[in-house]
Amino acid sequence: MTLLRAFIAVEIPLSIRQAIQDQTESLRAALGRGLVRWVPIENMHLTLKFIGDISSANVDMLAQMLTAEAQACPSFSMEVNGLGSFPSPRRARVVWIGIHAPAALTSLQRGIESAASRLGYEEETRPFSPHLTIGRVRQQVSASDQQKVRAALEQTSVGALGTAEVTAVHLFKSDLKPSGAEYTCLFSAPLKNESPR
Repeated sequence: MTLLRAFIAVEIPLSIRQAIQDQTESLRAALGRGLVRWVPIENMHLTLKFIGDISSANVDMLAQMLTAEAQACPSFSMEVNGLGSFPSPRRARVVWIGIHAPAALTSLQRGIESAASRLGYEEETRPFSPHLTIGRVRQQVSASDQQKVRAALEQTSVGALGTAEVTAVHLFKSDLKPSGAEYTCLFSAPLKNESPR
């Protein structure tokens, strides 16, 4: 049986992804590809729930769950701005762009999280922190490289990148290729007030 690596996410408009690319150009140039694996522009998205490996038979069940949760949430908009890193600037592992979203995003994410756990998927223990991952610092970097990442992050300022209208949530599958991850949308559920596309 073939397993699909699945996650639920919100898409970010291309104009905002392009603005992220433009505003982080100097950061990417300063750190290069040796220290950080940068996320390609087409793969930038806001993950609401990482599901993991599922059988293709479970796609319909997840699609039904997603439809029910999406229909309970009105469409909303969120501001995209700022730059940061997890777990901290001193020990950056993930480089991210910030998202300032209304309570609707948190309640949508909570609804999906608890509905997924009722279907038997493991619940995320860390609190939801909306962000767009733009890069992952490579494993086993030296202390001086870590210092270089921190300095580059401190010297980079990312202002307002735009407002994203959220009108649907999507179930994606991720195929890990030698060239990097490739995402395919398996299903889209419109939020309340939106007609199905």
